[in-house]
Amino acid sequence: MEQTTFGQLPAIRVKAPGGAEAVVTLYGAHLVSWKDAQGRERMFCSAKSSLDGSRAIRGGVPVIFPQFAERGAGMRHGFARVSTWRLEDSGVDGDAAWAVFGLDQSDLPEKLAAAWPHRFALALRVTVRGNQLEMALAVRNTGAESFPFAAALHTYHLVPELAQVRIDGVETGTLSIEDKLDKVYQRVKGAVTLATGERTVRFEQEGFTDAVVWNPGALDAAALADMDDGEYRRFVCIEPALLDPHTLAPGAVWEGRYRIA
Repeated sequence: MEQTTFGQLPAIRVKAPGGAEAVVTLYGAHLVSWKDAQGRERMFCSAKSSLDGSRAIRGGVPVIFPQFAERGAGMRHGFARVSTWRLEDSGVDGDAAWAVFGLDQSDLPEKLAAAWPHRFALALRVTVRGNQLEMALAVRNTGAESFPFAAALHTYHLVPELAQVRIDGVETGTLSIEDKLDKVYQRVKGAVTLATGERTVRFEQEGFTDAVVWNPGALDAAALADMDDGEYRRFVCIEPALLDPHTLAPGAVWEGRYRIA
């Protein structure tokens, strides 16, 4: 583990003995880069994304909590991705390197804390080894009252060309993307695969019950201030999600895991 920066943001680089590495900014506990053992970048991050903490990062893996999109009365996609987390622990186990990041209600600015007045503790564990990435998000209710929440890991997978992408495991047949796509798949069971024309990537999730596949397409991408017009062709979001609010009892813990290989 080493301290570094990404843009203007303090970040942590986690590097496995075999050469795989991830970079996670403390702002949002946002994984902005994942390189495999051969040094090949696997995550998309927009060249126009703000990297100064003024707004959410466009790309990588935003942590979505406690609501997804506009499915609630709070901030779109929740406050976790725009809050400053803490590095809590890190280490190396065999061929794997890992780091754990934490966030609780005491870390929130007063305005955000007032808008969601529940006592909670989040822990995000990022592990890299070889050609594998694993992320585990744990939500603990540290208060005296139950609260509902949704969560997701909004992963932007780097691809050579969107038109070549083929996705299996979310629909009966193979899914291809020609233009804008924003689709929710509930009760996803088994592995999902992404074929890019150069490689096949396998995803497995636990705890997260749903999956979302998203790309803005040409028209919506042109309207995004933090994305170049043609960048939509270089990524596809396949994200593990818990979309129907889950009610967490006092003292209880929920965990969602996501493995990419």
